[in-house]
Amino acid sequence: MQTFKFSKIKFIYISNRVARIKCPEKPLYVLNFFQNIGFSAAHIRSAVCSCPQILFSDIDKTLKPKIYFFQQAGILGSDLGKFISKNSILLTASLEKTLVPNLETLKRFLYGDKNNKMLIKILHKCGWLLQKNGDSKLSGNAAFLKSCGIVGSQFSMLLKVQPRIFILPDSLLRDLVSQAVNMGFPLNSRMLVHAIHSLSCLSRESFERKLELLQSFGFTNDESMQMFRRAPSLLRTSEEKLKFGIEFYLHTAKLQRRVLVNRPQDLMYSMEERVVPRYRVSQVIISKKLLKKEPSFVYMISLTEVKFLENFILRFGDAVEELMGAYQVPTSYGGYASKFAYALLLGVALLLDHSLPSRVQKNQLAHMSSMERLLFTLGQYCGYHICFNGASELCSLCYSWSYRFWHLHTMLFHIFLVDLPE
Repeated sequence: MQTFKFSKIKFIYISNRVARIKCPEKPLYVLNFFQNIGFSAAHIRSAVCSCPQILFSDIDKTLKPKIYFFQQAGILGSDLGKFISKNSILLTASLEKTLVPNLETLKRFLYGDKNNKMLIKILHKCGWLLQKNGDSKLSGNAAFLKSCGIVGSQFSMLLKVQPRIFILPDSLLRDLVSQAVNMGFPLNSRMLVHAIHSLSCLSRESFERKLELLQSFGFTNDESMQMFRRAPSLLRTSEEKLKFGIEFYLHTAKLQRRVLVNRPQDLMYSMEERVVPRYRVSQVIISKKLLKKEPSFVYMISLTEVKFLENFILRFGDAVEELMGAYQVPTSYGGYASKFAYALLLGVALLLDHSLPSRVQKNQLAHMSSMERLLFTLGQYCGYHICFNGASELCSLCYSWSYRFWHLHTMLFHIFLVDLPE
């Protein structure tokens, strides 16, 4: 028992229980059972501290069937240990009367959930949804939300991002929906679910405080509510980020307030990794007169990463290094070298088969540039190489591939708009 470093109080509780049972070795058997199925000492300690009575459960009649139940639901390996460590109370619930019916209810609500992926995420986040009496309340709230027009994928999304809504007392849920309707989100509208999500995350004081913050920059109450109706998640943004974003857009980028009223979603972009670096790029383009017409900053920040690199960096061959320097930003993927890695991946993806239809190219590019793909590691390595050796290295590298890709000259000119070395 000392191996698991239980607190003194927990140790005394367990010791007293051991003294009153017929088989004092049972807790050790339970601990060994958890170890044998792969639970770490930390997982076991957390599970027992949350629910000490599991140490006195029957392994064959109680623990094994429930562990198998969770494994069948898709919670396996170390994820199972992590799940039980946070939800060990579920091991004391009735399998037939509570766990099975509650799980089946959740499954019915999750549309298009292949391999229970969404279900597993919800359980990790809120395993207590499987606890006693959850089924009736879950079903009742679900029926009410569906009557408000929240169905299908919207229903699944709400269950995934804010499952607590589904076990609220009926009066609180109805009040939440009523607030959203009174703020201009009609029943059966597609924005209602987002309003309910945001209102459920904010206290009335926090909601009012953020509206006051918007109004301190000159937005009227009507304009502030328009912004909320267009982007309900806006007010879930921290006050610090809202303040920094509004100051930047109004005072640095010199946008009119009406732009933010019409496009409040721009305030939710990452300022450090998206908005500010792209603004610096726009200033380089303007100062060097790389375009006949000044680029629209609002358009620039709305583009995906790949489209932005293609339209506002890679097309300017001689200015690529300076533009990438302006785009430099510290990120968990290696700063501006990772940005160049995306640029390299763009070229590589298009070089793989230029004869493919554009839609296939886009799908291929999305696949290749996903974070899970090993090719990104190669791209990042090449990106670092280019950063330290200059953009000309990219041209030389690609030129060396021209013996294997007969159409490379055309592609390089199309993608990079640079002169090839002779």
